[in-house]
Amino acid sequence: MTDIVHMWHDQRGEGDPVVLLHGGLTDGRCFTGNLDGLADTFTIYLPDRRGHGRTPDAPGPITMELMAQDTIAFLEQVVGGPARLVGYSAGGTVALWVAMRRPDLVERLVLISAAYDLDGLIFKPSADGEMPAALADAYAEVSPDGRDHFAVVIGKIAHAAATEPSLDPTELRAVTPRTLVLAGDDDLVTLDHTVALYRALPTAELAVLPNASHLLLMEHAEAVRAMVLAFLTTDAAPTYMPIARAHRGTPEAG
Repeated sequence: MTDIVHMWHDQRGEGDPVVLLHGGLTDGRCFTGNLDGLADTFTIYLPDRRGHGRTPDAPGPITMELMAQDTIAFLEQVVGGPARLVGYSAGGTVALWVAMRRPDLVERLVLISAAYDLDGLIFKPSADGEMPAALADAYAEVSPDGRDHFAVVIGKIAHAAATEPSLDPTELRAVTPRTLVLAGDDDLVTLDHTVALYRALPTAELAVLPNASHLLLMEHAEAVRAMVLAFLTTDAAPTYMPIARAHRGTPEAG
């Protein structure tokens, strides 16, 4: 049995549960001023993954499988059941793994600038070079492990990026919740990979934000929030001229 890390989390708002999964080497604060506005409509949960933010690191590696298992336990034990899951960057990959392993715990899925295969990134996580001071300062501000442990976390993530097996697109057929795939037109994740992710998922919708990079949450906070809110609060409607969706018939309410 895998040792589960109990993730520190913030909780805000009232309504149906939405869990926001932050990007790599950051924490739940990355949603400040953008998707934390969903608390006006939902109960939002902002967990910090193992080795990130206010959640301490644990002995051993930091892998997608472990972070997915932590998140599954969080949904079961803290949220108490299924939720709408929104993941950004590495958090989107974790969300994808959760939806693949336990689709019963994911009511709807939003993947923002996420990759199912690290070959889809323009450049991969690396322990070489010096991290931006702002990133290290933000880690040191809240981490129970202290500033010096940041290098350890970076090393673990870089090692996982170099050694973890990638998902095969056929595995993504197990992701049955209705999904929004969202990326910037100049993202760290290539457009080809974003389209491949969209095509591999059974019930996906695609949005590419113009004039946007991997930091689209900060660049286009209101647009991203509005797009995610609309997806989470409305049901899919039939289009007038379906092509790829023609074989699906009328979309199911979700």
